[in-house]
Amino acid sequence: MNDNNILSKSTVPLESLEKQVEGKLFYDHTMRLLYATDASAYKEMPLAVAIPKTKEDIQKIIAFAREHKSSVIPRAAGTSLAGQVVGNGIIVDISQEFTKIISVDQEEKTAWVEPGVIRDELNLYLKPYKLFFGPETSTSNRCMIGGMVGNNACGARSVIYGSTREHLLEIKGFLADGHEVTFGALTNAEFEDKCNGINVVSPLEQAIYVQAKEILSSKSNRILFEDNFPKKSIPRRNTGYALDLLADTMPFTDSEEKFNFCKLIAGSEGTLFFSTAIKLNLVEALKPYSALVCVHFESINESLKANIEALKFNPDSVELIDHYILECTKENIEQSKNRFFVKGDPQAILAVEFLRDSPEEIDSIAKEMETLMRSKNLGYHFPIVYGDDTNKVWALRKAGLGLLSNIPGDAKAVAVIEDTAVDVNDLPDFIEDFNAILKKRNLNCVHYAHAATGELHLRPIIDLKTKEGTAIFRTIATDIAHLVKKYKGSLSGEHGDGRLRGEFIPLMLGEEIYQLFLQIKQVWDPWGVFNPGKIVNTPPMDTSLRYTPGQDTPMPETYFDFSEHNGILRAAEMCNGSGDCRKTEKSGGTMCPSYMATRDEKHTTRARANMLRETISNSTKANRFDDENLLEVLDLCLSCKGCKSECPSNVDMAKLKAETLQQYHDKNGVKFRSRLIGNTPKINQWFATMPWVYNLSAKGAFGNVIKKVTGFATERKLPLMHKITFAKWMKEYIQEGDFVNGKVYLYNDEFLNFYDVEIGQTAVKLLNRLGYQVGIPKMGISGRTYLSKGMLKEAREIAENNIRNFEFSIPDNGILLGIEPSAILTFRDEYPDLCRGELKTKAKTFAARTFLIEEFLAKGLEEGRISSDSFTRKSERVRMHGHCFQKALSSLVPLKKILSLPENYTVLNIPSGCCGMAGSFGYEKEHYELSMKIGELVLFPTIRSEEEATLISASGTSCRHQIADGTGRKAQHPVEILFKALK
Repeated sequence: MNDNNILSKSTVPLESLEKQVEGKLFYDHTMRLLYATDASAYKEMPLAVAIPKTKEDIQKIIAFAREHKSSVIPRAAGTSLAGQVVGNGIIVDISQEFTKIISVDQEEKTAWVEPGVIRDELNLYLKPYKLFFGPETSTSNRCMIGGMVGNNACGARSVIYGSTREHLLEIKGFLADGHEVTFGALTNAEFEDKCNGINVVSPLEQAIYVQAKEILSSKSNRILFEDNFPKKSIPRRNTGYALDLLADTMPFTDSEEKFNFCKLIAGSEGTLFFSTAIKLNLVEALKPYSALVCVHFESINESLKANIEALKFNPDSVELIDHYILECTKENIEQSKNRFFVKGDPQAILAVEFLRDSPEEIDSIAKEMETLMRSKNLGYHFPIVYGDDTNKVWALRKAGLGLLSNIPGDAKAVAVIEDTAVDVNDLPDFIEDFNAILKKRNLNCVHYAHAATGELHLRPIIDLKTKEGTAIFRTIATDIAHLVKKYKGSLSGEHGDGRLRGEFIPLMLGEEIYQLFLQIKQVWDPWGVFNPGKIVNTPPMDTSLRYTPGQDTPMPETYFDFSEHNGILRAAEMCNGSGDCRKTEKSGGTMCPSYMATRDEKHTTRARANMLRETISNSTKANRFDDENLLEVLDLCLSCKGCKSECPSNVDMAKLKAETLQQYHDKNGVKFRSRLIGNTPKINQWFATMPWVYNLSAKGAFGNVIKKVTGFATERKLPLMHKITFAKWMKEYIQEGDFVNGKVYLYNDEFLNFYDVEIGQTAVKLLNRLGYQVGIPKMGISGRTYLSKGMLKEAREIAENNIRNFEFSIPDNGILLGIEPSAILTFRDEYPDLCRGELKTKAKTFAARTFLIEEFLAKGLEEGRISSDSFTRKSERVRMHGHCFQKALSSLVPLKKILSLPENYTVLNIPSGCCGMAGSFGYEKEHYELSMKIGELVLFPTIRSEEEATLISASGTSCRHQIADGTGRKAQHPVEILFKALK
């Protein structure tokens, strides 16, 4: 950790600033640590973290930084790849409060927004206006407009829409002197007035206009720009400050384009100005029909030659995906589903996008393009992907950044020279030279992204934990900088200079232009307040790295098997900071429910992974997990498993949290409530002969006393035990039928046996009616309650016993079904990681023979053993909510298939993430409010909007209780809906 040059808290009166602002100011170690990294290779401990609530807060923070010789680092989603939002000053996070869409002018096609507005959410808002904001980054579901301005972000369709700079019309915010100013297009007369001190807010504003006039009026400077800036044919040009573009406006040329400082501010990375409101140009809605021609190639070079041919057909984008990324997608739960268009093992795929007025127009262009490419021996497979399926291809492409973290070991695909841009016609030769340089250094490289505009994201695989790797980090950056200069390209195409590339600006553009940049920074920010050390005066690019060269990687013994990642620390290090966990409920998905409800970085999967990494790496305790700060950051993880599938790096935070809790228990013991929750199945077994006693104690005033004593929310209704156990009912129930489909085994888990007995009864009767005999294997509880509280010793014993019993209770061709996702899916998910040796091998084998009952019935439908003929023709409307584990470890497709068995049932998914209950989480008094807030994001409002006649389906027992508590509606298990629908 680099604390160099940082003012200590004792020398800076942060308490006084905390009292002045309406928002929040944090200067504790934990919050500073969580903001010490972004998505780059860098780490630097900030002085404090501010969450401003008002513009006045920002003004006060700037004044405070000026007075105390500190700095202000603007931050939105923190997905910067060049270290733009790390630094030792006050990080100002605008993502929580500055999120308003201020106004939209449909006729003018413009919008005013605050800098914390998320790009995709802006476009959702604009949909009724038939307008949208064009630039689209791969992080568009969490990146914010302020960050896009700071980096001058582009994205996949930049061949059509260019960069953020082209769409930035006006911007409001604060200068370094604290005065609020607006920048926009000026006539020559208005520009002269500014230079003369007319209509300016302060002498500083006048000074920046006077400086611009001096620099841009100089003929010698203009020649410098022409000779040294990247070729004008390169649309992606983010190296340094955009003086060359300002020089091409009025009054310095005959151009009709008015002078506008927005050109300079876009891409300035928060080093000149702090924005509070942004006026954007909008474009008309996309053409109604879309398709991707996903051309497969035998080599990268072949794909880049084909890229030039593809551009002749005016595509809306051309994106490259190389074999490294394609290989990573095979093992990723979420992205493996998106490989449907991939044939064989291509070395590269070009996704060539066409948006047109009709499918016929697209088909004609696609055939013509294929004919041309084949005539030049370019490409061997040309599948066309239409409509909504294109989103799956884009999801796979966009996941590239995170997927690269999945490469096992410490050597990773490093963002060091990943942002180079050259003229698209130079791209094949440039990449050939590029790869030759890498080959000379014995390096491999990942290639992906924006082929259409001459920018591929090129990531060499380097181990930055070693001194040799850090040396290569610098060497390769220097080599490639010289190569880019040879092609007169831009070292940064869209991700900015930051502290990664700032060092190379004098090489790229020449010392004279760099001196002009220094002058710009000095005049705009004479106090050095705004984001110092980025673009200019940058520290060496191989300092303040996230990993210290030569550092040890501790490998503590664990209860779960982390050998796949070579230890728990490396499992946490899989998180590269790309921030996919910062998407909101409007983007869909499950990850991360506590962030969706709080919008607090502390409650992201990224923050938890960062804290776990830092604690394990730096703890001096014998038990590295014995840390209250670590537990605090993990506390609001609901263990929903959303990250296991939705995080492109597959960071399984539920598993990491459970391991951490067990390790902490080893030192400090298990708290009473956790032990109570873990042992719930044992307690239920005691009450099984007299459930009325349990139920009496769970209800009314006596129940509230028990809740208070045990730490449960009094607002919650505790689940009641059934009058008999499911095991007892099964012994007495006589199954009748032909059983033409054979015998299956139903898992009598701890929830089914005591609480959901009626659902179990219905499941057995349904299976009987569909031709299946049902057996109950002699297996114990799943261990889910123990897993949820990190009691892995008990969970391991249960897992081992169940795997042994599986072998003896279920014949070789038998399968095990479950009605409760959180229980049956332990066989697939946790058991193989809890077991060792031969039992681990058996656990993996048996995992393949366990199914959610929805999966099993859907398979029966596909194989013709079940048909819609068995079900009613009556019409019903069904809204289904999927269990988190079901979404993460299985799919909602089987659920929708079986609920659609009755031909006239209209089945619609509720686009909710986690319900918010998450086992015991929503029952615990300190978590109750958040639990309900999560439910209110999507689930509760959707159910309330439905008529009473609508059937609500929820597979999880926790989900059904949450729906009842939050809406007063009774949700049914899918088997209940199906059984009632039988003829």
